[in-house]
Amino acid sequence: MHTVRLVTTTLAAAAVSLPLAAVPAAASPPDHSNAKHNRLRVAAPEDLVIGTAIAGGGHHADQDYPDPFTSDKKYRKTAERQFSSVTAENQMKWEYIHPERDSYNFDTADAIVDFAERNGQDVRGHALLWHSQNPDWLEEGDFSDEELRAILRDHITTVVGRYAGRIEQWDVANEIFDDDGNLRTEENIWIRELGPEIIADAFRWAHEADPSAELFLNDYNVEGINAKSDAYYELSRDLLAREVPLHGFAPQGHLSIEYGFPGDLEDNLSRFDELGLATAITEIDVRMELPEDGRPTEAQLEQQADYYQQALRACLSVDGCDSFTIWGFTDKYSWVPHTFEGEGAATVMNDDFVRKPSFFSLLSTLKTAK
Repeated sequence: MHTVRLVTTTLAAAAVSLPLAAVPAAASPPDHSNAKHNRLRVAAPEDLVIGTAIAGGGHHADQDYPDPFTSDKKYRKTAERQFSSVTAENQMKWEYIHPERDSYNFDTADAIVDFAERNGQDVRGHALLWHSQNPDWLEEGDFSDEELRAILRDHITTVVGRYAGRIEQWDVANEIFDDDGNLRTEENIWIRELGPEIIADAFRWAHEADPSAELFLNDYNVEGINAKSDAYYELSRDLLAREVPLHGFAPQGHLSIEYGFPGDLEDNLSRFDELGLATAITEIDVRMELPEDGRPTEAQLEQQADYYQQALRACLSVDGCDSFTIWGFTDKYSWVPHTFEGEGAATVMNDDFVRKPSFFSLLSTLKTAK
């Protein structure tokens, strides 16, 4: 439980709550990477882990730079100093960790878990059942229902079991609803071929493989109370009623300053908390449409900082929200420009690891909560 409860504010009301730490870059504290008082993990309350995604795999494989995690020493050092939790951005997804039916690629996943243990960091596992980034052998294979079910069970048992006792939380079912609150019965091979009950089975198999891990539902566009988050709420109630080992619900938090901040984020987290579930913000970034010169304006950076701060305050205000993860910390390796044309600058540091107002808004909010 958090010892300090904070009230989520809207953009308009931010000035009357905690002082907004979103100040112009020129007025921000100097960027001393070695100063402990400027580290997010040091500033955080003891019962809140501050995490980041570890870049690699996915779109990074197509870029003109080497693998960030294995090649960029400054990147690793920053991840070590600033964060108390890490998530593999792509390296534990099916296409990367299970490239062929009868073979697994654990090299980078092992390296990330080893890195976290050396640096006293938690690990979030991501993700076990998803409609995207599956290997061709799986999506294009001609499997019977029995074979497909066995493939999923073997994958979950093998991957979760390999890291039993070393990964604190797993995103078991990832993005299983569309924005209207309907199950992805066409896109998701598991639900399409095996039916909705496979969701409960995935949680059961993950729990059998590692009884100590917290198991989560995870999705985007579920920050506020809407049709999609309502669907997760009803699914959660159903799974819990059937004693399925579901432990948490997580809004990802992929936000944009082009849209209003989800002011009911705290209320949404609270209703899952009242079900007895842990909650977490698992993939937050705040993108923006960039000017022609590619450089965000001061006003954009201040609004971005406000969004980050409001999201963190919402988490801090809910007792069971014990994990806050930003989806990468430097724009140099962000997924956003490769997915949203003309948008970017979504993280808390620029390409050169210079800290933005959003970094200091998180830092000041953590220090106040602590």
